[in-house]
Amino acid sequence: MAKRKSVTANGALLRHATVNDAEQIQKLIMNYARKNEMLPRSLNAIYEQIREFMVVEKKGVVLACVSLHVCWNDLAEIRSLAVAPRHKNKGYGSKLVRQALKEAGELGLPKVFTLTYKPEFFEKLDFERIAMSELPNKVWADCIKCVHFPNCNEVALITEL
Repeated sequence: MAKRKSVTANGALLRHATVNDAEQIQKLIMNYARKNEMLPRSLNAIYEQIREFMVVEKKGVVLACVSLHVCWNDLAEIRSLAVAPRHKNKGYGSKLVRQALKEAGELGLPKVFTLTYKPEFFEKLDFERIAMSELPNKVWADCIKCVHFPNCNEVALITEL
């Protein structure tokens, strides 16, 4: 797959992550995880799944990230969407989600879901709330490992492409 790059309005670059981005990605994620606003990701997990990540960067600094995780032949998950606090409200999160949805469509995936503490953000991008029980059992394999299981407060949302 060719590495796509696109320039945002203020000159930041949206692109696929490289291994050189892993530590900055983890720092972004852990900023929210420490506040219980996102699930933590180990550096090892980020390296193992680096091909799933996209970032917005400017002059070598990662400003935002997202992961598109393929779950099955008809379903993917948007994970680890994080924007550096001083770069919020610049549209980076929306751009990353839209790019992830575009790539999911190119892969032939008809549906994309997310589990989030910020459902309103995803609803603005045409995701709809669903009951967690509507997600396939395969999704629960990751949930069982979570420190919040079984008392999860995340909201499940899905969109069809």
